Amino acid sequence: MRIYKSIPKRLLALCLVFATGIGLGCLSDHFISENSRFQAFTDELFQSEVSNNTLTLHYTLANPSKKGIKKPEATLGTVLSDSDKTTNICQKYEKKLQSFAYSKLSKENQLTCDLLLLYFHTRVSLGKNSILDEPLGPSLGVQAQLPVLLAEYSFYKKEDISDYLKLLSTIKPYFQSILKLENQKSQAGLFMSNTTLDRILKQCRSFIADPDSNYMDDIFTQKLKAFSNPALTDKDQKKLCTYHHKLICEEVIPAYQELINGLEKLRGTGKSSRGLAFFEGGREYYIYLLRSQTGTYVPVKRIEQRLSSQLLSDYQQIRSLLQKDPDLISGLSRYVNELTLSPEQMLNALPKLMTEDFPTLSDVTYEIRSVHPSMKSFLSPAFYLTPPVDTQKPNVIYINDSGRTTSLELFGTLAHEGFPGHLYQTVSFARSNPSDIRYLVASSGYVEGWATYVESYGYEYAASLMKNSAAAKSAVRLAWLNRSMNLCIYSLIDIGIHYRGWDAARTAAFLKAFGITNASTANEIYQYIVETPGNYLKYYWGYLNFLDLKTSSQKKLGDDFNLKEFHRKILEIGPVQFPVLEKYMK
Repeated sequence: MRIYKSIPKRLLALCLVFATGIGLGCLSDHFISENSRFQAFTDELFQSEVSNNTLTLHYTLANPSKKGIKKPEATLGTVLSDSDKTTNICQKYEKKLQSFAYSKLSKENQLTCDLLLLYFHTRVSLGKNSILDEPLGPSLGVQAQLPVLLAEYSFYKKEDISDYLKLLSTIKPYFQSILKLENQKSQAGLFMSNTTLDRILKQCRSFIADPDSNYMDDIFTQKLKAFSNPALTDKDQKKLCTYHHKLICEEVIPAYQELINGLEKLRGTGKSSRGLAFFEGGREYYIYLLRSQTGTYVPVKRIEQRLSSQLLSDYQQIRSLLQKDPDLISGLSRYVNELTLSPEQMLNALPKLMTEDFPTLSDVTYEIRSVHPSMKSFLSPAFYLTPPVDTQKPNVIYINDSGRTTSLELFGTLAHEGFPGHLYQTVSFARSNPSDIRYLVASSGYVEGWATYVESYGYEYAASLMKNSAAAKSAVRLAWLNRSMNLCIYSLIDIGIHYRGWDAARTAAFLKAFGITNASTANEIYQYIVETPGNYLKYYWGYLNFLDLKTSSQKKLGDDFNLKEFHRKILEIGPVQFPVLEKYMK
């Protein structure tokens, strides 16, 4: 998982843009003028969107003033929006993009134009279905993510400390906007089920359970001690910590309690746990999610067919491995925990192991930090926190040493988060000096799909570090195929629940066909996917797109195919929707 910020026409015209060639044109006054005009538009768009709320601005830019951006008053913004107004704005942006002489733009600007056109065209398609957006959730909801984002709010100068403290006082009005939305959803018959509500309330109550021992206080104290611009005296630190604790007790915890109380009042107004397919406009909204989050524009049926074929392929490969070595499964436990490297040693080894497959990226600095003990139970085994655009550092990977994973899984996770995953891809893209707007408008399907795609290489690299690498290779391959099948099964269930209308019983029957017979496990899988529509597809469908791009390039180029060059091209294009990626890969 990469933590990063992104900003939440006609079809014929769009197709014409995509069909246009990507030649650079001649270097004339008109050429320069058109590129300058386009760059001015994207710069203005970036400045407008990045300033919408303080978290987005701070996580994107360490020094906004150097970009000519004046910091607004500290705020978290609001989740409420006027769908008609948003649609009109996106249509205006789309029309503006179509006004540029596409053939006169540089290749880089053509790519950005394609990306933005498709982004705004997709956003317009949401329309009234925006009421189906759900900001809350037991694991990925804003009430769960907000404390992490606030805790990791970097202090570059004293002003940042002041802004952070002001933000704590804006949580209450932000949550009030969420409650207003949830009331609207309730009145429209779209409120969450009691099961989901209970899971959200449990997470909120856990966060505020002990006001005198809140992890945000501990992390704030640590950050003040490390702050050096200028250094704070012990007296100043103590004063700030006292004030911070007061804000936690008088602003943050009451805001969460008000959210709890407001949601509790809506209990019973939702329906039993079910996917988007059961709601009016639900299937259309799900297709919107696939396009906006996953970056795919192929029909759902075609996605199902591709997932099914990959599931069969993985199964056949597993069967072949077991036919050659029937003892592979019984010996698997030895290999998955054979690596005795620390996370730091794993991250240090990966850049060397990947040199034959991926372009070299020199002088990359990063920090490894441990997740705060109080956060271990609900955070991933590791995650990457993207740096601000204007500093491109620090690159931070957080390690959750809760002991929930094997050493092989941790190695694969660090390949996903670090090299050649999120950290490597982010730094590679930044060094190509892209337009600022591309940091805000990016495809999650590309980002998470790439990290999942390279995770498979991480498993291979892990096998090469084991004592009996030849035997380990088959065992580790089996482990990866098992992970691939699980992700594929969950992706099919995602479509089944949210597009086909599967209920819990139908989902359990599907899981049973793959040996998952425990009722509690099946119910937990069902409930998680109900609450996070499209999430698994960002990872797995994205992975399959990169896999298929590689296969098609290998068939086309034959002996001339170069894996490192293939990866270089993908990294050079950067995080875009898959139709755009395929166009520029050609």
